Amino acid sequence: MKRDIIKIDDDLCTGCGLCIPNCHEGALQIIDGKVRLVSELMCDGLGACIGHCPEGAITIEQREAVPYDEVLTIKEMIPKGKNTIIAHLKHMKDYRQTEFLKQGVTYLYENRDSVPFDVEAVLREVHAHQVPGGHSHHHGEHQQHIPVKEVASQPKGCGCAGSAPVDLTKVVTAPGESVQQGDVSSALGNWPVQMHLINPAAGYFKRADLLVAADCVAFAAGNFHAEYLKGKTLVIACPKLDDGKEVYVEKLRRLIDEAGVNTITVMMMEVPCCSGLLQLVQAALASATRKVPVKMMIIGIRGELLQEQWV
Repeated sequence: MKRDIIKIDDDLCTGCGLCIPNCHEGALQIIDGKVRLVSELMCDGLGACIGHCPEGAITIEQREAVPYDEVLTIKEMIPKGKNTIIAHLKHMKDYRQTEFLKQGVTYLYENRDSVPFDVEAVLREVHAHQVPGGHSHHHGEHQQHIPVKEVASQPKGCGCAGSAPVDLTKVVTAPGESVQQGDVSSALGNWPVQMHLINPAAGYFKRADLLVAADCVAFAAGNFHAEYLKGKTLVIACPKLDDGKEVYVEKLRRLIDEAGVNTITVMMMEVPCCSGLLQLVQAALASATRKVPVKMMIIGIRGELLQEQWV
């Protein structure tokens, strides 16, 4: 199975930065006068950045979809310099990729004598970096593992803030504080939810019970949060109006094969065009290597449950 990922030609890149706001994942940054992909893990391969590069420095290449290897990524980044490594590790910390962060830090620490820059200075800077919404704690200057705060946060960087992955199940409040949720509690546990914006590599998709809902479902079903969304990880799409639905199929495949979702529930409206949502899931299953149980649910325009069955 192939995976699309962007590639940047350093010789063509002028560092203008026009591509950066169009990376939904915040995976592009200007470092030492060049645009760098600081996180292959978070690159969704959509190529939204390509059309905004006036120099043609960004292309998409296909690679075998092997499991993400943080050590290999660090090795490939080292020749690009200390600042690229720092940006990469901070990005991993912001997105709470704890295990990958530890792997990268451990590799640098164990190979500090052969790396062409001061590794301990890099680790001190990354350790001091505050995850937005969290705090940094110093426990000495030469730590090997960097603690990552389990908080819901909006990562720094130049990507779209509204697209930054947020695990809403891990909101931390200070003693005496409360989260204002309105008259009815929200059961939403992840952000973003629109299919074009989600990243299958986000941690909250790992072994999740996935709910794939048509855009209109939550507006029609008054009990959507309490009855259907609770305990599930949500993505939404409109099979009639959305463009680029082949991207949806690939993202769903990655959720099945790479995130290892446990189950998929497809919620559609009773209108005929909505059946396309189930077809997208079935197409993803046909190209996936895993088999996942799928439940279909059809909601009436007045919000009632018309049909529910495993397919």
